[in-house]
Amino acid sequence: MKNLFDSGHRGCAGCCDAMAAKFTLMGAGEDSIVINPTGCLEVMTTPFPETSWNVPWIHSLFENAAAVGAGVEAALKSLGKENTKVVVMGGDGATLDIGMRSISGTFERGHDLTYVCIDNEAYMNTGVQRSGATPYNASTTTSPSGKVSFGNPRPKKNMPAIMAAHGAPYVATTSIGFPKDMIKKVAKATEIEGPTYVHAHAPCTTGWGFDTSKTVEVAKMAVQTGLWPLYEMEDGEVTKVRKIGKNVKPVEDYLKMQRRFKHLFTMEGGEEEIAKIQAIADKNIEDFGL
Repeated sequence: MKNLFDSGHRGCAGCCDAMAAKFTLMGAGEDSIVINPTGCLEVMTTPFPETSWNVPWIHSLFENAAAVGAGVEAALKSLGKENTKVVVMGGDGATLDIGMRSISGTFERGHDLTYVCIDNEAYMNTGVQRSGATPYNASTTTSPSGKVSFGNPRPKKNMPAIMAAHGAPYVATTSIGFPKDMIKKVAKATEIEGPTYVHAHAPCTTGWGFDTSKTVEVAKMAVQTGLWPLYEMEDGEVTKVRKIGKNVKPVEDYLKMQRRFKHLFTMEGGEEEIAKIQAIADKNIEDFGL
């Protein structure tokens, strides 16, 4: 297969965005057009006059990637080019926060495209600020841990459920720690008519604070604890789940791998907060039958 996403970009060693982009294009195929809003992926892959993209690529604003994708899809349809895949790739900030209205409108109108959220759980490109995808108790530059706080006080926004509520025929979660799973789900999403959504968990070595060689290991641990369940939804119903089985890991093992949760192991009351995060994983395990 032709390499649709080239090396030589300016991402960090162990960059999650680079992996996610590569796996997405391996699933979508060569006859694709990518719309990419502002963020790490855009900045590191397209410093003029260089590019890592071997498919047509369009840079949108932070807030309107889905709308641009809808326009591309409508233009292709008017030209009779209905086989070309329209793929939007946005970070969690551009997806769960700034671009929510645009995504909602695009899915409500039923445009035939696939939206892939590359979720590194904060605004990494602008300095690790909290986003709607930041998990409970994570320390960021705008939700710092300290004398009056354990970090982010809010739960992670359930974007897959929101997109399923929009009537999307296919919604899936995946992780860069499971390349075959991600490639397969993106391929399936792009073949289904209508607006489809794939949410990819993507650990960030810089923002999360772990060694650059541990990106995949951290990603796998999120799944093995139950904090990030891998599943598929079709027409609003969960149809397939990746089981953890007897290999469930305690969330403490996952949290210890990351600087953003270091305070939970040093602050008074940290044990109780870790127990609350374990409860989140336990509920996922029960709800999805992991």
